[in-house]
Amino acid sequence: MESLIKRIHGILFVAGNEGVTREQLANALEVSLTDVTNALQQLSLDLQHDAQSPIELVNFNQQYRLITKQELEFDVEKFAQSPLTQQLSRAAIETLAIIAYRQPITRMGIDETRGVQSSGMLQRLLLRDLIKEVGRVEAPGRPVLYGTTDYFMDYFGLTTLEDLPEIEPLALHGQPVNESLFSTKQWEIEYFDEEESD
Repeated sequence: MESLIKRIHGILFVAGNEGVTREQLANALEVSLTDVTNALQQLSLDLQHDAQSPIELVNFNQQYRLITKQELEFDVEKFAQSPLTQQLSRAAIETLAIIAYRQPITRMGIDETRGVQSSGMLQRLLLRDLIKEVGRVEAPGRPVLYGTTDYFMDYFGLTTLEDLPEIEPLALHGQPVNESLFSTKQWEIEYFDEEESD
């Protein structure tokens, strides 16, 4: 049981805000739904009773995901609004560009375009209110669709999405996305010199 709980915990961490269903876990781990259900219940209890754990397991619309415990809400919001986090890294700009130009788009679509796993970066952008969930795909697992927010428009001084700078047709179809997409109009975007790893 402990091994299965650890494996499920790992998948939930990677799934991020998108979450995962019991059926997806059972298929991925090649175990029964009963085993998955028991492991999820035990993981939930373990996280609730672990005073040192900052996260808890929730079930929303049959999608299981890990979220920050409510008592840490103030600290998390304060950090998200601090000057240190007001800068956007290259990885954040890259992810944001993909969402802005191809919205609505799933995490898998973003991952395929970037060539790296993006769940951590999506969490940061959601926390910054630059992106939001705009729906779900009517497909197995019902993956989340992401789009930009009104705050995104204000942040970059846009009136409509048509104000986004034009890019080469291939830029968002398997080719690397450069942070210059968001500097064409000399928008004041700062980024770290080193890539953030997701």
